[in-house]
Amino acid sequence: MANVEELEKLCQKITSLDPAMRSARIINSRGHLVAGGMKTGLMALESQKQDEMMFMELALRVRMRHEFDKEFGEVHFSMSYRDKVIVMSYPLANDDVLLVSSEKEADFGKIAFKILKLIAPHKKSVSGIF
Repeated sequence: MANVEELEKLCQKITSLDPAMRSARIINSRGHLVAGGMKTGLMALESQKQDEMMFMELALRVRMRHEFDKEFGEVHFSMSYRDKVIVMSYPLANDDVLLVSSEKEADFGKIAFKILKLIAPHKKSVSGIF
């Protein structure tokens, strides 16, 4: 995986993709924040304690999704469309995860694939797509 400075730059690129972007964070396999955060000037919708719980749950969920890679193929991203926000997660190398959030008005179809292109160097690929 890239160094923290490179990951911070990647997160900044992602949050600047669209005005509706709220955050971009890299979470390690144990659910700890490695890089990134909220877009400058925005406040998180959740507390820091809730962040920690969400990160640990996300890391576990991403690892568990690998169980179905043989049957369905590799997961490239997952998305939750919620009442207040859109949340997307992207598995990276070493079971790290990119966690991205945006306002509901975001064109998540376009943004999701722009993010895939940006993170291509950080993905461990089985399928050869990235």
